[in-house]
Amino acid sequence: MRISFVLTLLPALALSVLASPTLVDDATATLCPGGTVLSTSFIGENKNVQVNQLYCPADKQPRVARDLKVRQANVCGATCNTNCFLPAGGGPDPNECHIIADALRFESENTGALFQIGTGSNNTITMQFRSCLSFFRNQDFVSLTYCRLDWADVIDFVAPNCQATQNAHGGNCVASDQRWFIQVQHS
Repeated sequence: MRISFVLTLLPALALSVLASPTLVDDATATLCPGGTVLSTSFIGENKNVQVNQLYCPADKQPRVARDLKVRQANVCGATCNTNCFLPAGGGPDPNECHIIADALRFESENTGALFQIGTGSNNTITMQFRSCLSFFRNQDFVSLTYCRLDWADVIDFVAPNCQATQNAHGGNCVASDQRWFIQVQHS
């Protein structure tokens, strides 16, 4: 009787281990300290770009103070300012970053042009292909809607323009109003 109880309990324990969220890897630990991966999927024509929705502890996330009457905002086409990370060395391969940009373009055509990103602890989406990691972080108090094509364009600009030849190793593009930013770095 005791053995049958253990045998019935083992599959349930194995299932709970498989269903529990995983901790973020070393590459994303600096952007989401103490965070976990809520969901993982693969996008692009070849399904080779990994997309993670992260849970980042809210108390460690900066927020931009704004009028709380706005509940959601479409920030497609909004301008952002590029910053390259100094000094040179250790940046992502721009060709691998371009794979992420192409995957975003593919998803825009086949899934939809827009995506929504939440607030608080669910404010970060990462995309990774080999040496390239890009992420979108919402720093606002409201959910944001953004265009996949705009994200692709930012990646294709930052990746080749923030390299060792510019004394850099990746960079980001921060919205003019500081509500969001997109980062491109080595994974």
